[in-house]
Amino acid sequence: MKKLSFHYLIIAILISLAGQSCKQKGNTPGNAGIDNPLDSTLVAPFFEQYSELKKYEKDLVAIYRNYNYSPIWFDEKGLAEYGHSLYSKVKDMEDEGISTPFPYQKNIDGIFAPASENKLSNTDAELMLTSLYLFYVDKVYKGIDNKTTTAMEWLLPRKKLSYTGLLDSFLSDPNSQNDDSLILFSQYYKLRDVLKMYRDIEGKGGWNPIDLDPELKSYKPNDTARAILQIRERLFITGDISQNNLSNEYDSELEAAVKKYQARNGFKQVSPIKPELIQDMNVPVSERIKIIVVNMERSRWLSPEISKAKEYVFVNIPSYEMQFIRDGKVAFESLVVVGDSSTKTVIFGGKMSYIIFSPYWNLPKSIIEKEVMPGIEKNKNYLEEHDMEWNNGQVRQKPGKNNSLGLVKFMFPNSNDIYFHDTPSRSSFKKENRAISHGCVRVEKARELALTILEDDENWTPEKIDAAMNAGKESKCTLKNKIPVHIGYFTAWVDEQGEINFYKDVYERDERLAALLFNKE
Repeated sequence: MKKLSFHYLIIAILISLAGQSCKQKGNTPGNAGIDNPLDSTLVAPFFEQYSELKKYEKDLVAIYRNYNYSPIWFDEKGLAEYGHSLYSKVKDMEDEGISTPFPYQKNIDGIFAPASENKLSNTDAELMLTSLYLFYVDKVYKGIDNKTTTAMEWLLPRKKLSYTGLLDSFLSDPNSQNDDSLILFSQYYKLRDVLKMYRDIEGKGGWNPIDLDPELKSYKPNDTARAILQIRERLFITGDISQNNLSNEYDSELEAAVKKYQARNGFKQVSPIKPELIQDMNVPVSERIKIIVVNMERSRWLSPEISKAKEYVFVNIPSYEMQFIRDGKVAFESLVVVGDSSTKTVIFGGKMSYIIFSPYWNLPKSIIEKEVMPGIEKNKNYLEEHDMEWNNGQVRQKPGKNNSLGLVKFMFPNSNDIYFHDTPSRSSFKKENRAISHGCVRVEKARELALTILEDDENWTPEKIDAAMNAGKESKCTLKNKIPVHIGYFTAWVDEQGEINFYKDVYERDERLAALLFNKE
């Protein structure tokens, strides 16, 4: 599967724009007759002269060694057709959310402009195009390097790319068809479509700020105000309402649009329009575009193989939501509670291997020190009143309906000691801000998750699951097949209906990533 991914990746770069490159048929004559093989001693001087490409030297050498230093982009007639495709693709990199220009774009332009005075030698033109290829793959398909994303606490496995393998796959079978789903995580392409839509909105002037009355508590249905007309205009621009009747009355049609906006922007769906909602609508389109680009970058890091698994669990921290995907469809979804800003839920992946019914809760040392010990000092019956007991020098809470883990927990062993669990505290799922746990993920529909996972296991009927959850005695169910678990962080996400959803940046990660993307180099 890895080789196929390599194959389709290079196809995407060089074949998918055949329609564009056909407009530029014919070869550039100035570079015909390039040496075959290339003089390898000219590589080092090339990178000395074009020092901003130095980081690509190792990969470029590996490519040419693989081809015995045969030219890639030129033949006896001049520039090969797929060189034009690469050039066109790079010129359209802003469509991919990339604002970093190729450092020697004028030199590249000179290769494709016969009358240009900015001409490179034959060998330099060949090496410059290979550097352009490496630049494109690096920026569009690979993204920010692993070391940087790890420092940003992104611990989900990064997909692996081989520049040489990509090119080798293409040249071995250039007539294969492109399949985008094998190149990048599917969310990337959905966000790219939305990026185009929001840039179109920006090109038409964006949206005007809505007047915010400092005395306002809320607008309710049937109220009239100039701001209501502005809200209607704002929601019409982003498609939350299908038509703008230019009314300043808060009618039923606008109410439905407001609730649609609330649903896709992380707000509870209620009729009153409060100042907080208006402030969110007043976020300029340029900021929304920035957030889309930031999340396109995050999508670059994920392997498209994630969505190819027969079944997997995906949790998106900013949306406070979990989905269980089976056979490419959502089999189950639930609201979740995640860690607060001081005990953040870790962004990582694992394999769910077993379920614990009626679990004990082994309290972390931090909670024992900060909560339990002070409680014992004030009340000698603290442990008993909280259904807790000492166990080998540690404190644990006994199984039961009052256990902080609820009646079931889902284990995917990891060094971060993160897992999913039920909870007796149901009110927390009604809050807009659900970043309030100690780091683990609380699942609103924990029983339903257990039923979904085990629905094909004849040994675990719904009746047996319910009995185990309420037994008051811990028991373990080992899964027949381990289930991939992915905990991600996306503040912009396109759902199955094609709607863009924006979520609050609960761990304040967007600005740091945006600074790298928009200020780098």
